[in-house]
Formats: sequence, C-alpha cells, structure tokens
Amino acid sequence: MQDYNYVWANCFEITLELSCCKYPPTSELQKEWENNRESLLAFIEKVHIGVKGFVKDAVTGAGLDNATIAVAGIAHNITAGK
Repeated sequence: MQDYNYVWANCFEITLELSCCKYPPTSELQKEWENNRESLLAFIEKVHIGVKGFVKDAVTGAGLDNATIAVAGIAHNITAGK
C-alpha cells in the first residue's frame, strides 16, 4: 500500500518498527516507548521539511490544477491537486 500511495496518491507513508518482536508483552510497552521516545519526537519535528504551497499561474495568480512538479535529480514527479 505504501508504494501505491507514493506513486499514485502523492502520499508518503512510513512504517516504524520499534523492536524485532512483533507482539511485545504489555509489560514491555513502557520500556519500548522510553527507548524510542526521543527518536520519534525528532522525526515528527522534521515532517514539514521540504517544499509545500500552491501552484499558481505567474500572470493571473489563479491556481493550476493537475500541474506536474518535477525536481532535477528526483525521478518521481508530483501532480498538484485542486
């Protein structure tokens, strides 16, 4: 699903694995949180790094639907929404 959303919906999903144990015992969840808390918070702080905004016509200032956004060196174009 992550690959599909990245390619077709311009949505970048992630999966975070906290340990190699798929179903940790309830008694260890607090320890897992404490071990990963700072890393998770640092990741959340970086979420808005990058380019964001509106694609507009340079003359009229009107929004452009379905504009293709290409970045040199990145082989994945993004299509603007409405």
